[in-house]
Amino acid sequence: MKRIGVKKVKVKAHIPNMFTFFNLTLGILAIVSIINESYTVSALLILIAAFMDRLDGQLARKLDVESDLGKELDSLCDLISFGVAPAILIWSFHLVNVGVIGLVIIVLFAVSGAYRLARYNIMEFEGVYMGIPITMCGGIVALLTLYSINYPTNVHFVGMMMLFLSYSMISKKIKLKKK
Repeated sequence: MKRIGVKKVKVKAHIPNMFTFFNLTLGILAIVSIINESYTVSALLILIAAFMDRLDGQLARKLDVESDLGKELDSLCDLISFGVAPAILIWSFHLVNVGVIGLVIIVLFAVSGAYRLARYNIMEFEGVYMGIPITMCGGIVALLTLYSINYPTNVHFVGMMMLFLSYSMISKKIKLKKK
């Protein structure tokens, strides 16, 4: 009987990680969709990944199975789904013709996201985010793309928005209370 209880605990501990891996899967599929020039699908996959990202943390807390491994997995998956995929999406849809400047902008976005995630992982979280979370910034890029599909958007505005989002992820001045 003891063995069954131990196995239940082990399975329970991995449930949030399954949502985290689904988040990663959606991020990878978003990148594949960009390659196929399916920008709407890519943007929607990024938004669904954001929903999965929200669920994994809630489940970990509800099931009382928060762990350092889960935290690290979450950050690695978030970097792909909300850093790399949105950067490639906005580059492919808007910034591809801007040349090196477009590349610098998207690399800066992904690097800022990586830095923000690393900083968050080593800080004591006190209910207030320092800088805008990468999930939110990646979601904004996805929404901007969905908007731009129907309503042409100025490439300079898009570039400036990406620079602002990059800054907002690493800023110590921007603080958001977690709900």
